[in-house]
Amino acid sequence: MARGGINKAIVHKARESLLARGENPSIDAVRIELGNTGSKTTIHRYLKEIEDFDPRPRASRERLSDELTELVAGLLERMTEEGGEALAYAQARFDEQRSELEQKLDGLSAELTSLQREVDSQKGALALQADELQICQTSLQAELTRNARLSQSCADLGVRVHEKDEQIRSLEEKHSHARDALEHYRSAVKDQRDQEQRRHEGQVQQVQVELRQLQQTLMLKQDELTRLNRDNERLLSEARQQSKVVATQEDAALRLTGEITAMKTAAAKAVGAKEAFQEQLGTSRAESKRLEEDLAQASAQLAEAQRLSEQYSAELTQLRQATAHPNTDNESSPR
Repeated sequence: MARGGINKAIVHKARESLLARGENPSIDAVRIELGNTGSKTTIHRYLKEIEDFDPRPRASRERLSDELTELVAGLLERMTEEGGEALAYAQARFDEQRSELEQKLDGLSAELTSLQREVDSQKGALALQADELQICQTSLQAELTRNARLSQSCADLGVRVHEKDEQIRSLEEKHSHARDALEHYRSAVKDQRDQEQRRHEGQVQQVQVELRQLQQTLMLKQDELTRLNRDNERLLSEARQQSKVVATQEDAALRLTGEITAMKTAAAKAVGAKEAFQEQLGTSRAESKRLEEDLAQASAQLAEAQRLSEQYSAELTQLRQATAHPNTDNESSPR
């Protein structure tokens, strides 16, 4: 892993190391000491700043004696060897620690990235849960409103069912009364029609018997009249000879003529009675027809009442089904 860059402290440390080994802290030497990293311009700038603030006087080997120079050179060499070993050990430890730290840093970076992803995921999940919670709260409020509306609808349906029950009970009572009245009316009409029919049949039979009797009497009188006419002709022929007999016969003829007139009057009365009975029979038939029409009208009213009863029964069944399953009728609406 490459170093993240150099700073003044690192350059100062490298310069001190070079000076401790007795080497000239040039730009290239410092750069090599730093592991060939860093810009020469940056190293030169840092070296210049360090030299400007270094309080130690710059030594010159020409100013030292040869003995001191050798002593210093021996000390410097010894220090360089010891310092090099210590520096090498320290550099190895530093590299090892840096590698461990870099590995830990890589692990921490990876862990941080993973944690960041997990946090982002948790944030997304939390946002989704917040949205879901908002949706659930909205749905809950809508369901509460819908439940309240359904409860009110159920109460209204209960009232309507009670009203329909009352209407059906009233209609059933009216239907029962109408049926009883119709049965009573049918029975009365039938009895009255049977009585009228029996009376009319009796009257017709009586008239027919009287008519037959009158017809028989008329036939007998006609036969008698025929016979009398023959006798009259005979008597008239004899009257030419017997005036007294003629007068007597004329009296008898007049008498017989009166009887014939009376018979004709009785026959005319019988015919009038027959016509009156026929007219009465027609009136009875018209009355019977009117009663049949009234019966047909009552039957139609009964059928209408039965249809209304079936319609109200169907509405009652639908209302009871809607009351038993209130959730199913809505979910068909309008939403």
